[in-house]
Amino acid sequence: MQCNVGGLDRVLRVVVGLVLAGLAATHTVGAWGWIGVVPLLTGLIGWCPAYLLLGFKTCCTHKAD
Repeated sequence: MQCNVGGLDRVLRVVVGLVLAGLAATHTVGAWGWIGVVPLLTGLIGWCPAYLLLGFKTCCTHKAD
């Protein structure tokens, strides 16, 4: 698994994931709020399977020449 989620994208995913999971845990929103676990995990590990399928990256990778 190569990193395909960049800095700002990772921060936003973690924040959105925590907010959604927190709202679900406090019963402010329905069970659908637990979907926030997905962006939380992808933000923490820096890899998104959807980005892989779409050939998309938000991180910069430096190759040594």
